[in-house]
Amino acid sequence: MRVLLISANTESINMPIIPVGLGAVAAATRDAGHETHLVDLMSVSDTSSVVHDAMETFCPDVIGISVRNIDDQNIRQPLFLLDQVKAVVSDCRGLTGVPIVLGGAGYSVFPETSLAYLGADMGIQGEGEVAFPLLLSRMEQGADLSEVPGLYVPGVGLQGKRQFQKDLDLLPLADADLWTPPSADQNDLYMPVQTRRGCPMNCSYCSTSCIEGSIIRKRSSEVVVDALTSLVEKGFRRFFFTDNIFNIPPSYARELCCAIADRDLGIVGRCIIYPGKLDEALVKEMARAGCTEVALGFESGSARILKSMNKKFTPEDVRRTCNMLADHGIFQMGFLLLGGPGETKASVEESVAFADSLPVNVMKIAPGIRIYPFTSLARQALNEGVITPDDDLLFPKFYVVPELQDWLLEAVTQYTAKRPNWLA
Repeated sequence: MRVLLISANTESINMPIIPVGLGAVAAATRDAGHETHLVDLMSVSDTSSVVHDAMETFCPDVIGISVRNIDDQNIRQPLFLLDQVKAVVSDCRGLTGVPIVLGGAGYSVFPETSLAYLGADMGIQGEGEVAFPLLLSRMEQGADLSEVPGLYVPGVGLQGKRQFQKDLDLLPLADADLWTPPSADQNDLYMPVQTRRGCPMNCSYCSTSCIEGSIIRKRSSEVVVDALTSLVEKGFRRFFFTDNIFNIPPSYARELCCAIADRDLGIVGRCIIYPGKLDEALVKEMARAGCTEVALGFESGSARILKSMNKKFTPEDVRRTCNMLADHGIFQMGFLLLGGPGETKASVEESVAFADSLPVNVMKIAPGIRIYPFTSLARQALNEGVITPDDDLLFPKFYVVPELQDWLLEAVTQYTAKRPNWLA
């Protein structure tokens, strides 16, 4: 079959995005014997023309569309991003009657409601590298689709029970030839690399388990380093390790860093660190492997609020982590999530003072917490009447302690105005 794959994301909320996840699906689809063509709409001004050209020249039998983000999680003026995807689906509908299949991280959080909103024919929740080629095979044979894992059909719902690939080495990686290496002036363009999937930490507000599951699954360090080597040979040097928690499990993180450093690739890396599971030995290996920047989502400086978020670290752990990273010259972007359950003016001010005392380079501060389905925050919001049973949460809803909302929005404005390295 001829399969057109479209990355519909056009927003760079924190940084420009290279759709390597869809590239991996393209590799799996090709390996299954299908002809594939990938279209990345990032940085495209006229998406309709690009879609039209791809449709006219490739003439697909099936179209897969990747949905990365639902919104920008901004409580002040939330930007709803699915309308951009809906326009892509509409463009495809106007040009062909072939099946349109959704997938991607954003879709996996809202498999039924986003499928209905976007008007596609089907959607796959979770890992498309296995399910999508299986779906294509069943479609080609005219066979029953009811056992395709994670498949949703409008008006019917989930078909086959969702499955998680235990051995990530069995899943293909995107071909390095799909991407053009960044030019010398594109310092903000990092190639994403995912070494593991799943997160067991169960933070109260987090949607990761909906996307990747709650059990950590890893690629072997040798496979990761071979992939990095291939990308370096193609001209890439900057990499963003997109694992939700790069330092967990610590033994794997150390093994991976050692393997990267021993290969002497000369890369520059970013990653996401969980503050409670970091020691001096791992920080040294991270620096040796080329890590120059970390995102540190400690979210609060109040021990009480951290506990309410189900964080498994304390403010003291955060301080120790920040000091170790600073000692090794690693740039730090910290994050505060303010206004959640149990928050008070005193705890907000405690968090701000705590963040001020840390050697972080940039602070990102958010008033209010985006509510995602199937989280403990969503259950609490429902119990408190912040949301209703009819809220599907596709359109963004935020949790803010009611008596704090007006004060908090103004306070965050004042905090960022006085601190040039703080962002809201």
